[in-house]
Amino acid sequence: MQKNVGELDAYCRIASGLTLLGIGIMNSSKMISLLGSMKVAEGVTRFCPMLHFLDKDTFDWDKKFERKIEIMVETATEE
Repeated sequence: MQKNVGELDAYCRIASGLTLLGIGIMNSSKMISLLGSMKVAEGVTRFCPMLHFLDKDTFDWDKKFERKIEIMVETATEE
């Protein structure tokens, strides 16, 4: 099983999964709890079956995010 989820995407999946899991537990909803736990598992293992079937990955998100931060820092230091 090869990783296909970038670091930023993994953190987002874990956060949203924990939110869904909490909502599912509060509302006694097995379906929402299941979806939340699946998202947490995808974030922790950094593997998404849907991305695998589509032959995609989200590693480029990390690079784009880092570049945007570099640009923001450069413009802030120039002022």
